[in-house]
Amino acid sequence: MERPILGIHHVTAIATDPQRNLDFHAGLLGLRLVKRTVNFDDPGTYHFYFGDERGTPGTLLTFFPWPLAARGSRGVGQATATSFSVPADSLGYWHDRLREAGVVMEDPAERFAEELLTFLDPDGLELELVAEAAAEEVVPWESGPVPAEHSIRRIHSVTLSVDGYQATADLLTSGMGFELAGEAGNRFRFAAGSGGGGCTVDVLCVPGAPFGRVAAGSVHHVAWRVADDLAQRRWRERLVERGLDVTPILDRQYFHSIYFREPGGVLFEIATDPPGFAIDEPVAELGQHLRLPGWLEPRRERIEEVLPPIHLPDRAPR
Repeated sequence: MERPILGIHHVTAIATDPQRNLDFHAGLLGLRLVKRTVNFDDPGTYHFYFGDERGTPGTLLTFFPWPLAARGSRGVGQATATSFSVPADSLGYWHDRLREAGVVMEDPAERFAEELLTFLDPDGLELELVAEAAAEEVVPWESGPVPAEHSIRRIHSVTLSVDGYQATADLLTSGMGFELAGEAGNRFRFAAGSGGGGCTVDVLCVPGAPFGRVAAGSVHHVAWRVADDLAQRRWRERLVERGLDVTPILDRQYFHSIYFREPGGVLFEIATDPPGFAIDEPVAELGQHLRLPGWLEPRRERIEEVLPPIHLPDRAPR
């Protein structure tokens, strides 16, 4: 397929307390805060981007932390789980690390011949660690608080919960170029490109289940990667031809975006890989300072007054 979907670009979720969110995702999970900015549509709240050392597309979990947000609920019409890849022999380390921190988690399990560990972040967001042999080939962040040999390498997959199955499956396959890669009961796995970590989406068919409520502890949207602006324009044309209601192209400073809802109700984004997170600060300083787009710079003083103070967790390995 010309200019294909390359896999997952990022997943964006909603949190409450920004410092607690930082402590968990940058401290306990060892992800790097690669951008400290604001929600461009609501600049009175932060937008945190967590990922690998450079903020590579496919490693990114981002949050809007609204301190007064109500707790959401998982259900139909949502991405209900976000999975990360870790090296194949690392689940024991992670089980112990999360248990010692008092994290709510399930017993290790197996899915599609892969071992995984399911747990909740402080706001109830469902996350998974998947032991993946190929993760060992991904360069780790050497300076994080988790030993490099066990560190999270990238997003492995997302799980979408939908009432029906066929319309979502049809969009993923005939509409977006994914291929069916596996079935297990009511779970259907689809893969973009060569498949594997970062290119996988599971569709969980749960007819009659209650609809989810997007609020704290839930995923706001899932973003898919394309190589450049031309690819994004082509995808927008293709999706509009399918009758989907697609936004105009929006400038998100570090990538360009379009948004639409897939037939099961999950909000999708298609985001470009460039220009990346090093356009306004060097890689060595990513996440250390509040960065604002040019159109918000005149409001910096007021924005900084409104945002709650935060500090980065200690990076010392433990």
